[in-house]
Amino acid sequence: MRANDVYYANKSGIGFQSRMARMQIFRNLLSKVERPVRILDVGGTEQFWSKLEFSEPDVHITCVNLFPFEPTRPDISSIQGDATNMPQFEDKSFDVVFSNSVIEHVFTFENQIKMANEIRRIGKQYFVQTPNRYFPMEPHFMRIYWQFIPVPIRVKLLMKGDVGFIKKCDTKEQALREIQEIRLMTRREFQQCFPEGTLIDEKFKFLTKSFMVHHGF
Repeated sequence: MRANDVYYANKSGIGFQSRMARMQIFRNLLSKVERPVRILDVGGTEQFWSKLEFSEPDVHITCVNLFPFEPTRPDISSIQGDATNMPQFEDKSFDVVFSNSVIEHVFTFENQIKMANEIRRIGKQYFVQTPNRYFPMEPHFMRIYWQFIPVPIRVKLLMKGDVGFIKKCDTKEQALREIQEIRLMTRREFQQCFPEGTLIDEKFKFLTKSFMVHHGF
């Protein structure tokens, strides 16, 4: 389950401001790419691009998700696919592969490596972001150091009520799945997934809130 977009709709909030700063870095990189540009957004939505007021001439965005949607913008299309295995796309078939806060949602480090390998294979360039495992505030459950609380305790808490953006679960199995889906990454793990990439720290005060990595621009 993805974090609630309401959090990022507050233009004075940390979430929105972080995304805007992140997108400015991406825009600067994208300005180096010859037009027209085909972007594959792995796990993205039309709402993400619209809320950040991203619309550029000769740039088309294809969003790939487990559950496709009906886009309303002519510069955005949607296709069904699994981020860890996208055989429908040929090698280097997109100018840029973009992914924002998705790679932490594929359950295991093995799947994160698979997703990273697909991004590296499909894109001539790529830009990927993920939250820092060691940032105090867990960004989905919105609790301090939630990621380090023993799993049985987290399951019980999630069965008692909503935790952050994650809704109350009726069963242990459902709660466990919600918890296991999100695997926050360390710097070393992220670098291991994208060894040739340039890594950038996204800061909040003096702490690293998330990591960005890009290559090929």
